[in-house]
Amino acid sequence: MHKILLTGAAGFIGSHVAECLLSQGHQVFGIDNFDDFYSRSIKEQNISNYLGNPSFTFIEGNVGDVASLFPNTHFDLVIHLAAKAGVRPSIAQPEQYIDANLSQTMALLQWMKANGMRKLVFASSSSVYGNNVKVPFAESDPVDHPISPYAFTKKAGELLTHTFHHLANMDVINLRFFTVYGERQRPDLAIHKFAKAMLNDQAITLFGNGSTSRDYTYVGDIVQGIISSMDYVLSHQQVYETINLGSKNPIQLIDLVHALEEITGTPANIYWMEMQEGDVDRTFADIQKAERLLQYAPNTSLKEGLTRFVAWLKLNS
Repeated sequence: MHKILLTGAAGFIGSHVAECLLSQGHQVFGIDNFDDFYSRSIKEQNISNYLGNPSFTFIEGNVGDVASLFPNTHFDLVIHLAAKAGVRPSIAQPEQYIDANLSQTMALLQWMKANGMRKLVFASSSSVYGNNVKVPFAESDPVDHPISPYAFTKKAGELLTHTFHHLANMDVINLRFFTVYGERQRPDLAIHKFAKAMLNDQAITLFGNGSTSRDYTYVGDIVQGIISSMDYVLSHQQVYETINLGSKNPIQLIDLVHALEEITGTPANIYWMEMQEGDVDRTFADIQKAERLLQYAPNTSLKEGLTRFVAWLKLNS
């Protein structure tokens, strides 16, 4: 059993990670600031089943305030998932993203260093690859051309963790998530928006011509990768790794819509618009490193994952 600090604990991915950690018997301290990017009530619902668990302590607050929120608590590991999300909003509000994703991450790392905490799993993003021409995207590819402030902050976050690996001998795994979906998915994300609209006989908006593609990855597979990363960091010394977590199976946008049509039983009424700023043409994960180091094995097909998501959505709409 380990004592773990989980940031972003009430979010989509964070709440699933909390559930898994608690099922394994760990003592979990969750922090979330209920950012108003989407409704607070959704996040409260995400963690409602865990609040009565004696192994789960939840504190509302900003990651940058950890020194005052946890003045006398030492953690075996920090899983840092908290971030201000969204590519398009980051273009309009870059300062907020720099504060939430960089300044507060810096405060977290300084606090860890000052208190002798040396084990970290950090959530990065496939957004760092920008419009990478080479596919699949490998961790060794150059990522010096972000096309949104969100992507910039995630790449900069990786650089921050390397700085503290160097200065404080911190063991770190940066995880680049590829388009995570599944139960509790954020309401602003495409699969959630499309499925909800289709179930309500409403039109959906597609940007581009439907040929853009994403490496959609089911949340249960992502959680498996996070837990394996935790185990690796806790059992190894002198660790600094950046690892893709994806499905290695990119799906075109129009094919995603067709899959949702089949699962919901509703034909899509599509409204087409031009591509938007910050959107990449495709994502495609090379997961050989995750397979080798973490025994990562995503095995949830798109159809299976979408079926689970739509069933959850019907119960929670």
